[in-house]
Amino acid sequence: MYEGAVQDLMDELGRLPGVGPKSAQRIAFHILEADPADMERLAQAITDVKTKVHFCEICFNITENERCPICLDERRDPSVLCVVEESKDIMVIERTRSYRGRYHVLGGSINPMAGIGPDQLHIRELLTRLSDERIQEIIIATDPNLEGEATATYLARTLKTLGISVTRLASGLPVGGDLEYADEVTLGRAFEGRRSLVG
Repeated sequence: MYEGAVQDLMDELGRLPGVGPKSAQRIAFHILEADPADMERLAQAITDVKTKVHFCEICFNITENERCPICLDERRDPSVLCVVEESKDIMVIERTRSYRGRYHVLGGSINPMAGIGPDQLHIRELLTRLSDERIQEIIIATDPNLEGEATATYLARTLKTLGISVTRLASGLPVGGDLEYADEVTLGRAFEGRRSLVG
């Protein structure tokens, strides 16, 4: 155990996701040994992100303005809406360059064990958007885990009465993966989503 400021820093670093006690100690000592100007820039970047960045008033993506660049882009297809759990999911989808519609960020997924139900997510705002816009298809792109599946099922049930096409991203085996390492859910999804190779 260290004392004072060093221990306080390690405790705070240890609260970050994916940072265990050893990593927190390594980062703390890196900060101690680093150039003060570099650490001032790091501290300023953290302060800036907390004061300047907020959620888009339309889709809840992160932005420094009232609306994010995707919502402001007139070239995006307004008839297709991709529903994701977090803003970071948008960046992953955008890197594929295969989707040109708009987004809606839920702000998480349904997780009763953590006390997160539909009311804690941006589902009400999604329903409001559907009444105002000319959306013809909703693509549910939640994570393929228990919470993501529960969220997708809830959304599908909620949206089916609106007369809008609701689809789910296909999931299955990754390219280059081995069958022996696939879990049952992934393998089951791969069978469900199989497609014809001939004619």
